[in-house]
Amino acid sequence: MFRKVLIANRGEIALRIHRACKEMGISTVAIHSTADADAMHVRLADESVCIGPPPAGRSYLNIPAVISACEVTGAEAIHPGYGFLSENAAFVQVVEDHGLAFIGPTAEHIRVMGDKIAAKDTMKALGVPCVPGSDGGVATVEEAMEVAKEMGFPVLVKAASGGGGRGMKVAETADDLAVAFSSARSEAKAAFGDDTVYIEKYLGRPRHIEIQVFGDGMGRAVHLGERDCSLQRRHQKVFEECPSPALDAARRAEIGKTCAEAVAAMNYRGAGTIEFLYENGEFYFIEMNTRLQVEHPVTEAVYRVDLVKEQLRVAAGEGMTMRQEDLVPVGHAIECRINAERLPSFAPCPGEITAFHAPGGLGVRMDSGIYDGYRIPPHYDSLIGKLIVHAEDRPAALARLDRALSELIVDGIDTTAPLFDALVHDPAVISGDYDIRWLEGWLEQMTA
Repeated sequence: MFRKVLIANRGEIALRIHRACKEMGISTVAIHSTADADAMHVRLADESVCIGPPPAGRSYLNIPAVISACEVTGAEAIHPGYGFLSENAAFVQVVEDHGLAFIGPTAEHIRVMGDKIAAKDTMKALGVPCVPGSDGGVATVEEAMEVAKEMGFPVLVKAASGGGGRGMKVAETADDLAVAFSSARSEAKAAFGDDTVYIEKYLGRPRHIEIQVFGDGMGRAVHLGERDCSLQRRHQKVFEECPSPALDAARRAEIGKTCAEAVAAMNYRGAGTIEFLYENGEFYFIEMNTRLQVEHPVTEAVYRVDLVKEQLRVAAGEGMTMRQEDLVPVGHAIECRINAERLPSFAPCPGEITAFHAPGGLGVRMDSGIYDGYRIPPHYDSLIGKLIVHAEDRPAALARLDRALSELIVDGIDTTAPLFDALVHDPAVISGDYDIRWLEGWLEQMTA
C-alpha cells in the first residue's frame, strides 16, 4: 500500500479522500491555491503545498505544479477526486511518466471515454444499449439532415467532447436543425476547443439512470447497482438516489451485468459510472465517467462499501476486495447537493459562513469542508456540501431527509437547502414519478 498520497483537488471531495487515506494509515498531502489556504482538508492533511493563485488554470489545473508538489513531498500517488484533472488523459500520462501512480483508470480509457463518439462505438461493440444516432460526427447541416430524417425528429445535436450540457441543442423539426447545428458547434468549440458534433434521437420523457462499476484492471469487474439522477437543472444533477424508484430487481441485475461485463472486457481499472437515459423500459447509453462521481456516497450507503478505499487498493496493486455475490443492496439512500447559491436565480453566493451545524443521527452523513468562519471563495464550483441519508426504504429515507434538512444550519450565505425542503414534500418526488425535465418545469411554476 502507498505510504503517502497527494490529493489533487479541493473542498468536500478532498476531505473525503483524506479521511479514507487516514483510516488506511496513509499520509496525505493537500495541494491548494492561495484562496484555499484555510480549507479544512488543508488543515487536516499531514502536509500541504500551495501551488498557485486562485484561478484554477494557475493552480489546480497546473500540471507541472502538481507534479512538483509530489516530488518535494515524496508522495507516491495522486488521487484526482472529480473535476479538475480527474479525466485528463495527458495528466495521467505525465503522472506515470514521472514514476507516480494515478489513482484511477488508464490514460487510454480516459481518452476513449472522453470522446463521446468513440465511447458510444466502444460500448455498442461491447453489447451496451445505445441511443440511436449518427455513426460518428457529422460535418455539415446537410449530413445532419439526412441522419435526422432517417431516425425522425426531434433530434439532439451533441458535442463529441466535454459535458455538463454544453454543446447540446434540440431540433424539434427540420426547420430548427440548421440553427441547432450551428449553435452546438459554436458552443462546443468555445467550451472544449473541439466543434465536432453528432446526432442522437431526442427522447421525450427519459429518466437519468447510471450504473456504478468497478474493475481491477485485469479482467474482473463488478457493478454496484444504479443511481437515479433524474432531478436536474440545466443538465446538472441536484438530487440523487439509490436504488431508482423506476427499476425492479430483475432489470437492475440485467443492466448491471451488461455493464460489468463491458468494463471487464475493457480491463478497466478503478471506479467508473456508465450513464443512461431510460424510457419505456429501455436503456440508452449516453456516456461513461472515468472517475469517482459526486454522488458516490448513496451507493456506498446501500452497498456498504468504501469506494475510495477500493480505488486505493486497486491502484496500489492489491486487487479488488468486492465480489459480485456479496454486493446485495440494503435500504434506500438519497443525496442532496447543497450549493452556495441564491434562490430562485441560482446565482453563486460566496462569502463568510457565520454559523454552521451539520445534521446528524442514525443514517445521516454530511460530506462538507465548511466550518464556522470559513470564507467560500468565488473562484470555484458552488458545491459546499452533500447531505446523504440512508434508511430501510424510500419513504423512510425521504422522512429522514426532511428531518436532516430541518437540522442543517448554514448562516452568512444563501444555499440551495430551501429547494430540497420543498422537494421532499412534493407529490411527484414522493411518488418517484418524474423525468429529467420535470425539475425545470417545477421551478418555472414556483417562480411564475
